Amino acid sequence: MNEATNLQILHAGYSLHRKPFHTTQWDGHENYLIRLQTSGKCRTRLNGRLELLEPGDLLLFAPGDPYELKIEAEPNGTTGESAVSSGDYHIFLSGEWIEAWWSRRPLPHRLKVPLSEGIVGAFRQIMLEQRRISNPTPEISEYYLKILCLEIERNLLEQPQPTYPTYLAHRLKNYIEENASSPFKLEDAATHVGISVSRAVHLFKQAFGTSMIQYTLEVRLNMARERIMFSPLSLELVAESSGFPSYNYFHKVFRKRFGMSPKQFRQTTRDNGN
Repeated sequence: MNEATNLQILHAGYSLHRKPFHTTQWDGHENYLIRLQTSGKCRTRLNGRLELLEPGDLLLFAPGDPYELKIEAEPNGTTGESAVSSGDYHIFLSGEWIEAWWSRRPLPHRLKVPLSEGIVGAFRQIMLEQRRISNPTPEISEYYLKILCLEIERNLLEQPQPTYPTYLAHRLKNYIEENASSPFKLEDAATHVGISVSRAVHLFKQAFGTSMIQYTLEVRLNMARERIMFSPLSLELVAESSGFPSYNYFHKVFRKRFGMSPKQFRQTTRDNGN
């Protein structure tokens, strides 16, 4: 790719915090930062206040933007208990290409995006390519980064104004993404948006073409996959922290979804140098 010298992916990583963490850069980072909250909660300073970040919150910070991130115990939406839990992807960038993309339109510091394979998958592939020791191909990372930027643009510029039923469905979806790491019932999600369970089930299926139960399972499986690949947690703790009621159930649904057991999946990723 002849633009390789115009785009530098300086660092791409995944972080899972289960202990308090606090960082401040009052003069801002030297480079561009794209960060996606994928699980748990934390806070960042926006408009002079420490605002809560939840799964699906994307941060966009340019060089020199004041930056503060604080991870501490936050109340769980279903149990009310407090716990430290925050997972995120983050990419630091520099170069003429990202400068031009960033200046193309005003960008908010925070944007709500779906935890779709298009967005999460792009973060994941960028990170895996950056970690590759044998036969590194920077052009692949750059292609995925540009795909990610296009996904961000689409969410920023082309979101239609939702109807009220669609709005409720998206609130249900956000509730699932925000609470998937903890046990919850469909009644909890329905009560959160102020409708009956039967209406919640119907609106969700109509809006997204899948059931609330199946979507919850998919979110939890993807959460577990990231933790198996990029954290040192034991497989039992991965299952528990990803919202599964038991390891046996987690083992069964993981094998069905990914074609191998959690242990085999972790060994495979390690053998491949991920």
